Amino acid sequence: MRLTGKIAAITGGARGIGHSTAVKFASEGAKVAVCDMNAGLTRQTLEEIRARGGEADGFKVDVTNKEEIAAMVKSVMHQWGRIDCVVNNAGIVMDAQLKNMTDEQFDRVIDINLKGVYNCTRAVVDIMLAQQSGVILTTSSIVGLYGNFGQTNYAASKFAVIGMTKTWARELGRKGIRANAVCPGFVATPIVSKMPDKVLQEMVGKVPLGRLGRPDEIASVFAFLASDEASYINGAVISVDGGMTL
Repeated sequence: MRLTGKIAAITGGARGIGHSTAVKFASEGAKVAVCDMNAGLTRQTLEEIRARGGEADGFKVDVTNKEEIAAMVKSVMHQWGRIDCVVNNAGIVMDAQLKNMTDEQFDRVIDINLKGVYNCTRAVVDIMLAQQSGVILTTSSIVGLYGNFGQTNYAASKFAVIGMTKTWARELGRKGIRANAVCPGFVATPIVSKMPDKVLQEMVGKVPLGRLGRPDEIASVFAFLASDEASYINGAVISVDGGMTL
């Protein structure tokens, strides 16, 4: 198992890509801190991991709340003594065309999708520096690379986390810490599943593979990047989109 002995904290870890990533990491031998706002889904994720023989603990974490993040980090260090990987996956969408977007919509998405990534990474970086090792992984999006209609706030946040990832790769690489970002395309998450069938079919039509991605396919990329097999991958931005952006 490629992540045996690793300790990972995953935000937005109880649903969609985060859920699949938590389950995948545990199946690969990692001890996982599942961080999410939804206590019920967090419990379900922990039950699934433990039923498969994995080890995990759950934490209520609002990534805009530094006190909750700090409490999670303290507890993880008390239980397991180190943090080898953080997966910054928590995120939201609040879509509107620019002419209709409110300041509240813009600020809320930036606070969670961008500032939340900063908050969580800042909370673990001193630990990783002391260890002289660590992996920082962040969920960006192809929207962060190419933009998307009605997503000024989301595109801005996902483009910005790529910039932070590249900066951290430069700053921290010589300290044994790698930083990489993954840009999913259209993935069959609960958010996407609520879209009208016509919209879903249009999305599928843009993908050369002819289907939406699965959350576990994104999770597998994260697991590889977190492992020692990816030890020379630093500052990378990897699109996992079925060829949609060709």
